[in-house]
Amino acid sequence: MKLMKYVFITGLIFMLAGCGSPVRYQKSPVDKLVKQLSNERDFSIILYDMNYNESSNDYKHQYQVLIPKEDTVLAEITPWYTVSDMFFQKHVDNMGMEIVSKIDGKLNKKAAPPGYNHYVGNERYGRWENRNGNSFWEFYGKYAFMSSMFNMMSHPVQRSYYNDYRNNYYGSRSYYGPTRNGRNYYGTKSRYNQNRQSTAWNRKGSTFKSKVRSRVKQSASRSRSAFNSRRSRGSSRYSSSSYRSRGGGFGK
Repeated sequence: MKLMKYVFITGLIFMLAGCGSPVRYQKSPVDKLVKQLSNERDFSIILYDMNYNESSNDYKHQYQVLIPKEDTVLAEITPWYTVSDMFFQKHVDNMGMEIVSKIDGKLNKKAAPPGYNHYVGNERYGRWENRNGNSFWEFYGKYAFMSSMFNMMSHPVQRSYYNDYRNNYYGSRSYYGPTRNGRNYYGTKSRYNQNRQSTAWNRKGSTFKSKVRSRVKQSASRSRSAFNSRRSRGSSRYSSSSYRSRGGGFGK
């Protein structure tokens, strides 16, 4: 029987097998959502909201899940989930963004503006319309609710933004749109996101947000170093064990 050692570090469970196998960490809530949605051919997971509980030192996420069906799109806001400091820090700039999508059975985990991976540019849901020489995305009346959902009334999607994403970013790196007045068009600090006044994060003051950003950066760095250190020691023990096994063991 293998003996297992569990090490608890800032919200993550690192597991080290007694035989010296590599350390691994517990799956994030998003990984679990992806597994729950494994039978769906298409879906999107948006980082809807985030927060930090100072009294319990907990980092929180809330997601919006979209699942296209034959004649509609199912949308659901999840409960709050506690996430690790490393996962929170990884997505600290991605609030309001789509952080996972599945299109035709293929997963994409690069952050993108909401709707860009499945709905915008898809003639099933809408079309490009010209306004004063520029092309903007418009949803059909049946899907007009998505304009509000994606905050497109105040931040319309220009075709040039969409083409830039599809041609230069899709599947390979995160996309935050063009930069205007020192701000990205999309993401946590963007005006696109800050217009969503009902979210817990946007109700917090700038001092709180800056403090959380600084705290999670330091905490995630410590957790990452501890994880890498334990993984390195586990790998070293595994290599040493394998070497002794090939050599026939001690005493021969």
